[in-house]
Amino acid sequence: MQKQTTRALIAGLALLASSATWAATEVHFSKPDQFTDIPFNPQEREEVLKELSRHFEKLGASLPSGQNLKIDVTDVDLAGRENPSLRAGQDIRVMNGRVDWPRMRLHYVLEQDGKVLRSGDAALSDMSYLSRINHYFSNEKLRYEKLMIDDWYGDTFGIKVKRQARK
Repeated sequence: MQKQTTRALIAGLALLASSATWAATEVHFSKPDQFTDIPFNPQEREEVLKELSRHFEKLGASLPSGQNLKIDVTDVDLAGRENPSLRAGQDIRVMNGRVDWPRMRLHYVLEQDGKVLRSGDAALSDMSYLSRINHYFSNEKLRYEKLMIDDWYGDTFGIKVKRQARK
């Protein structure tokens, strides 16, 4: 009896897994070594790209089941500017709110069942990044870029973004 129950449970889980269609997000960075402004240090650069990918993936999880979002980031200009004279083992970014606002260029494709629902090129920027209320904690990596991406995502896909920073 227990073997039959186990087999039935396994069969049910396999059926559920094969019939369920989950939302997925793919993020690609085209020529990141040519981006306008990301860290020079290869390890820090990789961490920035991973953090941006994780954020896009987190947002993409809110899409309806079966929809897939493909994002090709073609340029990144982080908030602030690096100040090498303040370097203490890692890059230090100084933000003054003048011409150092975050910017990003990307191409996106939203698909469902292999059919394109929406696609386009986007130029994201947030000139008032220092004067806006930012719901990400001050120690959150890329908090200004994430807020800018959240705004674009909500405007583009009509999905309100819950701004919860990691602790």
